Amino acid sequence: MYAIIEDSGTQIKVSEGDVIRVAIRELPADAATLTFDRVLMVGGMGEGKAAKVGAPLIPGAKVSGEILSQGKTDKVEIWKRRRRKNYVRHRGHRQDFLEVKVTGISA
Repeated sequence: MYAIIEDSGTQIKVSEGDVIRVAIRELPADAATLTFDRVLMVGGMGEGKAAKVGAPLIPGAKVSGEILSQGKTDKVEIWKRRRRKNYVRHRGHRQDFLEVKVTGISA
């Protein structure tokens, strides 16, 4: 069974047991699980059953997962330069993320 969820403006295809990276958010200090309620599609529910497609969301569908870790992506360097003008700007950015293992999909 798989699902397509929306989180922070991105659509992610997930199955049970997948480890995904999602945008970091404010959570209580003792939070160990995370629930995604913006489910756009659920498929692979068994033989003879069609996939459920939301318009835009499937009511009552949820994807749950356990939080594994928190980290930062690799650095992205941004260079701005104008030739012959002695203008150079350099910036770096590392995006924060949560690593989540998908434990259940309910439609």
